[in-house]
Amino acid sequence: MFSFFKKLFGPGTDYKLLVQNGAVIIDVRSPQEFDNGHIKGSKNIPVNIIQREVNSIKKIGKPIITVCQSGARSGMAKGILKSAGIEVYNGGSWFGLRSKIK
Repeated sequence: MFSFFKKLFGPGTDYKLLVQNGAVIIDVRSPQEFDNGHIKGSKNIPVNIIQREVNSIKKIGKPIITVCQSGARSGMAKGILKSAGIEVYNGGSWFGLRSKIK
């Protein structure tokens, strides 16, 4: 089971360092979910519209960390952004990532 999560989220990604160096957190949950709690400073771009936002995300010019409720939607968003040539990391659940970057 542990190796499954390692493959899903990547071994030893230092999310705190990424954020300190300017990475942008994109929360891909619905606006309603986002309004019920999110990481301060994160941007809300729901996974169902992330494809059409690729160009504006590219213009950010910084690494992207995707988050959602469990890591599934953020994994899908990571795939979309990665295939567009964006440096992107799946941060998993927003709540879990929040504790890693404090």
